[in-house]
Amino acid sequence: MLQYQTTSEWNEELWLQAERVYNKAFPKHGRKNRSIVRRMFERGICTLHTWSEHEEVIAMALTASNEAARMLIIDYIAVRQDQRGKGLGRMCLEHIREWAETTANCRGIVIEVEADPSTENAERIRFWERVGFLLTDYVHTYIWVPETYRAMYMNLNEYENEHEPLLDDGKLLFEYITEYHEKAYRGK
Repeated sequence: MLQYQTTSEWNEELWLQAERVYNKAFPKHGRKNRSIVRRMFERGICTLHTWSEHEEVIAMALTASNEAARMLIIDYIAVRQDQRGKGLGRMCLEHIREWAETTANCRGIVIEVEADPSTENAERIRFWERVGFLLTDYVHTYIWVPETYRAMYMNLNEYENEHEPLLDDGKLLFEYITEYHEKAYRGK
């Protein structure tokens, strides 16, 4: 049976398990190192989501809430290679979505995806679209990495028919994402 848990507290043992999935899924230049992740927990700016089978982490996600915007940012999400193609990624997102609505009191979820027109990036975007995310047009360039990015967002059920949905404004969504990255790296 799959066990889902979240924590906003640093847990060395749990991170060691999640880190195995994280390190395999993201190249070294594309992930935050352990000391940065630990500082994010110490600053209270992230939540670790894990999915375990037989007490072994097979999927993980790091998220951050922007309370002012009532938005959840998915910083990283990964499913262990041997568990892919079984619908686990979709299930993980359903858990995150429910958690964002009920626990984090969010009106939407945002993720950034690489904008370069490669087959791999197109496949990732299709996955996010299949699970309900919408792609924005704005292409964001960071000063510290060569890749360009676009924001994808999902309005949560409670707000789909109300006046507070996340806007299809990639530039604004990247202001929230950049604010989070600045807190993660610099503590601002």
